[in-house]
Amino acid sequence: MDFNPKRKTSNLILLIASFVIVSLILWNTNSFFRKFKEEERLKMEIWATAQSEFQQSSEDTDLGNLHLKVFQNNTSTPMILVNKDGSVRTNNMSSAKVEDSLYIQRKIKKFQNENTPISIDQQGEHLATLYYGNSEVLNKLKYYPIALLLIIFLFGAVLFFFFKTNKASEQNKLWAGMAKETAHQIGTPLSSLLGWNELLKTESINPEITREIEKDISRLETITERFSKIGSSPVLERHDIVSETKEAFEYLKVRSSKLIHFDFESKATSTMVLLNHSLYHWTIENLVKNGIDAMKGKGNIGISILSDGKYVHIQVSDSGHGIPKSDFQTIFSPGFTSKKRGWGLGLSLVKRIVEEYHNGKIKVLSSNKNGTIMQVSLKVLDQV
Repeated sequence: MDFNPKRKTSNLILLIASFVIVSLILWNTNSFFRKFKEEERLKMEIWATAQSEFQQSSEDTDLGNLHLKVFQNNTSTPMILVNKDGSVRTNNMSSAKVEDSLYIQRKIKKFQNENTPISIDQQGEHLATLYYGNSEVLNKLKYYPIALLLIIFLFGAVLFFFFKTNKASEQNKLWAGMAKETAHQIGTPLSSLLGWNELLKTESINPEITREIEKDISRLETITERFSKIGSSPVLERHDIVSETKEAFEYLKVRSSKLIHFDFESKATSTMVLLNHSLYHWTIENLVKNGIDAMKGKGNIGISILSDGKYVHIQVSDSGHGIPKSDFQTIFSPGFTSKKRGWGLGLSLVKRIVEEYHNGKIKVLSSNKNGTIMQVSLKVLDQV
């Protein structure tokens, strides 16, 4: 979330300025369109006047070159002249269709919608009616604002996705850097602990103590390995998803409160998938711990595994308070958390591990006041 007021103000100013510029361009285009249309109307009225005088003139009357110029200069505006006797003349229209009466009627209706017909009269006598449409230039100009808006929209979309991708890339680099630095910082005291534990073994103390220390050291090594792999492509190997899931689940079971009932069920037999052992265990632990937090440390946690032949589905269920449907997608966003003391990184890391590193899918399968079911889907390898 951006809490910088100066940045928000500058973004608002930029948005308003863009809106004003686009509005001015559209207004100016519309004004130019109306002016051009008025000029075409004036040109058609001059043509109609010339046509009226031409029809009323006798063969001996010399009209000069003006009428001829008027008729010859109109090469862009399509028109239909309907004389009082019903005969029809066309100009600037397809010569192959002018004999088609239905085509002419459709064009007349279209021209009437585009422009008001001009009545050609002489000394109170109606001679003809001129129907004319928009010229090719005017039609192109009419669609110019739409094309302009489309270009602006596409340009804005490109900028939006560029900055969004750039921001996501910077965030990924930041999280990867923090994870690797954390792994590096843990590594130093971890090496020291290994040395101290070996020294303790030479002393006359209870061997059970050093064995428990070794377990904790092994756990720290696993955590260090997980953090060191964030930001780099992990090695994926063939593993049985059923045994891997059960192993991770059992590890949490023996280290959790006795108030939590754990249940593991697999409808799939040994199923091979490509996965990274360390990161997959981290995924299961995160999902289970999220479920425990949702139940406030008391309730039922279950894992079910089933396969449809193409994908194997690992469903982690809890009896917690549930997730609002509006948050089904948001919960995977970095920084989103419903906890008072949460960083909002757990599920975003899970999503990245499943979808980016393992080419799988994760989603909220269902959620209500009685609990939530999260589903991880991984592609099944062909059995050899």
